[in-house]
Amino acid sequence: VFPKLNFSSPKDASWVLPASSPLKCTTPADVYILLKSSDFITHDFSIESVFDGCRSDVLPVYELELVLRKWYPVDHSREVRCFVRSDILLAVTQRDTNFYDFMIDIAIQKTIRTTVFKLWEEVVRPNWAFPQKDYVFDLLLTRDLSGGHVIDFGPYAPCTDPLLFTYEELHEVLSKAIQDASASQTSLPALRVIESPLHPAATHSMPAYQHNRVPIEALTLSNGRNIVEFGEIWREEVRRAMHEDDP
Repeated sequence: VFPKLNFSSPKDASWVLPASSPLKCTTPADVYILLKSSDFITHDFSIESVFDGCRSDVLPVYELELVLRKWYPVDHSREVRCFVRSDILLAVTQRDTNFYDFMIDIAIQKTIRTTVFKLWEEVVRPNWAFPQKDYVFDLLLTRDLSGGHVIDFGPYAPCTDPLLFTYEELHEVLSKAIQDASASQTSLPALRVIESPLHPAATHSMPAYQHNRVPIEALTLSNGRNIVEFGEIWREEVRRAMHEDDP
């Protein structure tokens, strides 16, 4: 299974399980250690943080839930994130920030935009039963890019990563769409992909979420210090902790 809470998944803790099948849990112990090792899931613990940035005067009823989904190997090159604001599909972005050469083909991009818009029009939009028409959803496109499967929904808020867009840019897209209201209902969404291996978002030489792999105390002690200063204060903290543990 693949565990998650209402909105957040423990993807920052995927390193605690075998890399060959990330986030795949086969025992209750796997679920426990994955959740315990994650910082991301703490976002779902408080109703204030969950709905932070959302446009609503009254917070809805919220109960923390553990969701266990069937684990499925996902081809990340076909994942996209879609942004809907005021019931308008504004934009689509590549979900995995790695360079995929097939994505730079103009015809492929047109196919992706068309497929996403069709899925939103025929599947997502008619079944969205909530009064709030601002949301983000992730899709896994089929191999031929002619269809897709909804993976998850998220709030249209800063807590949801806009990836290759910024929320300021999405607001500009919305403003233009509102000015031309008739065209906005039929226009294909904007699309952004990693267009080069040298793209800033694709040149990560360090493992993802590497800062989540060290104790928070280490991050706190290293703040504003060089490696020598950090080494000295770390040794001092270790000595102090050992001294406190002595009977």
